[in-house]
Order: sequence, then structure tokens, then C-alpha cells
Amino acid sequence: MPKKLALYLDALRLGRWPRSLAILPGFVAALVLGEQSAPTWGDIGRLVLAFLLTWAISTANYIVNEITDAPYDAHHPAKRHRPLVQQQISARLLLVLWLLLTALSAVAGRLWYSDGFVLSLGALLVAGLLYNIPPVRLKDIPFLDSTAESANNPIRFLIGWTAISAQLPPSWLLLAWWLFGNFLMIGKRVAEKKFLSAEESEGYRRSLARVSSRSLIVFMIFNAVAFLISLTIFLSQSDLLALLWGLPLIVGYLVLFFRKALQDRDGAEDPEWLLKNPVFAGYTVFLIVFFLLIYYWRQ
Repeated sequence: MPKKLALYLDALRLGRWPRSLAILPGFVAALVLGEQSAPTWGDIGRLVLAFLLTWAISTANYIVNEITDAPYDAHHPAKRHRPLVQQQISARLLLVLWLLLTALSAVAGRLWYSDGFVLSLGALLVAGLLYNIPPVRLKDIPFLDSTAESANNPIRFLIGWTAISAQLPPSWLLLAWWLFGNFLMIGKRVAEKKFLSAEESEGYRRSLARVSSRSLIVFMIFNAVAFLISLTIFLSQSDLLALLWGLPLIVGYLVLFFRKALQDRDGAEDPEWLLKNPVFAGYTVFLIVFFLLIYYWRQ
């Protein structure tokens, strides 16, 4: 592969495609809460295309991030080596790629999906713009930075849901999903504050200059508690009270990540890394199987 092409592919961060799998919980929830016994082949096809469109919009957002963050990435020990920071690629060509990705995604979404799906896909794009581009640039505002970044969680959930359903999901479920994502994102900031020098962390992420590690930890705990409350309300309102037996296991999951944020920079800075850890991966699979068994047992 030509070196120049490899540099552009690196800037697109295509390796982060697993994050677009976050549409899968929304898809599954639409099936389960809609009391559909099993997905049809048509549903599977819509899921696959929805994943590709989500990946395309996410890539477009990474392009915006690559361009707007270049001056700040220069202060990060690892991200300072990104190709745009090193002036090895053209920001103008990246913008052309952004335009192509957004246009193709919008057309495909309009042709094959509902208005709700197109709006959800558009919300993912707008969230990326508000997060990265001045003068709004929510990324630089303490507490709002993680809250805005984690908004991708419920948005991707909506994309998966609206891929096969014309109805909107329960609001308490969406809120719980958002709060859980925010809990993870704050953990990332706690790790950055703890393990990077003040010059590196505050130069790379300006919001960290105006918060303390203690306030971040308090905000992290708040989101964990709010997540559990929102999840409990959703389960109560959806006649899924039997699933409340699993709440202690979820609390254990949150505690494991909380400890990771305080003790391990790599795991907290990249939450997806946790699934490569045998303990976290095993615990995740166990939780999924546990809740599925309880759900079908109550039937």
C-alpha cells in the first residue's frame, strides 16, 4: 500500500469500526420490546447497512476531529504523531472525503430508511460538529465535554432501533444508556488527569485545566448512580422487574471500571480495550447471558 494512502487511512481511524456496533443494542431492544420473536433476513440486511452508514458518519466525525484537534494533539505523548499533526497529509482533501461520506450516507438513509433513522444519523453528525468545532466546541467545556461525547451512545442506540422500528424507544432507557456512556467517558478523563502531566493533559484537553481529579470522580459517581436509577425506572415501567435481580452484578461492573480509571491509564483511556481483558470480557458475556436467561425465564 502506498505510504500516502496509508497515512490518509490512518487519519480516518477506520480501525475504530467496533464503536459503530453500538447500534446493535438498539436493534436488539427494538426486537425484544416490540415482542418480535426473531429478526427476519430483511431486518439483518437493514442492520448491516445501518452499521455501514453509522461507520461512515463516525468516520466523517473523526475527520472533523482530526482537523480541529491537530493543534491540541501536538501536546499528547501519543497523538502528536498523527499524520495531520506532522503535516504529512492535506486537511483540504480530508474535507472532501468528509463531504463524500456525509452526502452518500444521507442519500442511502433517505432511500432505504424512515425519517426517524435519517434524523438519528443526522444527530450523530451534528453531535460531532458541536463537539469539535469552535466557537461552540463542547470538548473544551468542563463536564459538558464528556456529556456531549457520550451523547453518541443514545444516538447510536436510536440508529439501531429506528433501523427496524417506526416507534421511539422508552426515554428512561435512552437516558440510562447516555449516563452509562458518560460514566465511561469521565473515567477516561480521570485517567488522563491522573497519568498525564499537567502540561500534556491540559494542552491536549483544555477542559481538564478547569477541573480537579476529585470533581471528576464525584461526577463519575453521580453518573453511575443516575444510570442505576434510570435503569430501575425503565425496568419498572416496562414490566421487566425480574431483571432487577441483576442490578448488583451491574454495580460490580461499574466498580471494576471505576478502579480501572484510578489505577490503569490504558484501560480507562480506551474503554473498548476493556473487552480485550479476559476478566472484563468474561464478565460482559456473563451479564448478557444472565439477563437473557432471566428475561426468557419470566416469559
